[in-house]
Amino acid sequence: MSSKDSSQGTLYLIPNTLGKTPENNTIPEYVLNVIRRLDVLIVENIQTASRYLQWVGETIPDYKIDFLLLNKKTPTQEIASFINPLKKGRDAGLLSEAGCPVVADPGSELIKMAHARHIRVSPLVGPSSILLALMGSGFNGQQFAFHGYLPIEQNPRRQAIKKLEQKARKSQQTQIFMEAPHRNDAVVKDVIQCCQDDTRFCTATNLTQPEERIISQAIHEWKQENPPSIHKRPTIFLLSA
Repeated sequence: MSSKDSSQGTLYLIPNTLGKTPENNTIPEYVLNVIRRLDVLIVENIQTASRYLQWVGETIPDYKIDFLLLNKKTPTQEIASFINPLKKGRDAGLLSEAGCPVVADPGSELIKMAHARHIRVSPLVGPSSILLALMGSGFNGQQFAFHGYLPIEQNPRRQAIKKLEQKARKSQQTQIFMEAPHRNDAVVKDVIQCCQDDTRFCTATNLTQPEERIISQAIHEWKQENPPSIHKRPTIFLLSA
């Protein structure tokens, strides 16, 4: 295996906050300093990336930054072109919309291409809502699986929830998933109605934010109270049986 070519740039994987706070409580200073010197950024949305740079402060002005758009619809050929600045010796950053790049985010294809060309890839420390939720749930942190988004339609979603419960019960593996925030309350209702009373269910909402709230209890306990609405609030869901 050949080593990284020192004439090439480094691809930094840049975490974002899980929501802006007046004070910085999630991004280490050394990560901020990396961001401040980059003039090539690979992002999902230029406007939100620009707002993040404003929050970071003391970055290179937007008009001097080459923004490259990468989302789920970006063709492979276009992604390959994002390697060009790195091959010419320029460092670049892959910036997440929230949390850690590539984790429930696009970008893995770009990183695979960078490795294939022996370009150094450097993941930087930042918040992961998935890991924070797992930490706060009290569920098995030795064995767990993340499933991304469940089906949008109610019947397929309920079937998916039942399958996750079966997996959790059979393997003792924590099952983690997420949902578009405007469907959060519907997901909570489906889980409570579909799962067995002794199954444990956790919602981790607004992580790292002042309104952060983690509720972790058995389904029979969820049934005894009216769950607080988490409509349009970023939430990670976990099941344990």
